[in-house]
Amino acid sequence: MQNQFLISDIDGIYVLIFSILLGVEIIKNVPAILHTPLMSGANAISGIILIGGILQLLSAEIDDYTNIICSSTAILLATINVAGGFFVTHRMLSMFKIKRK
Repeated sequence: MQNQFLISDIDGIYVLIFSILLGVEIIKNVPAILHTPLMSGANAISGIILIGGILQLLSAEIDDYTNIICSSTAILLATINVAGGFFVTHRMLSMFKIKRK
């Protein structure tokens, strides 16, 4: 029974590495005109990750350090991504404002 768990962990690591490499390749090859829609999609996904990380952290046992560290890291990175997306969006929208004299 423990061998199945070990194989599952290794499979998860392979999926994580493959996802990172695939994500880097996809983002690298996206035309500039599509970056704004992708950024809003990434902000939505980061918001879901943020809520999931908070729920996971709230349900973690006090001595489950792996869960606490992973949840806290997810919350931190998702918060940085969402805040950065809002700042970039605000700056882009301010470029299109009509300047009054």
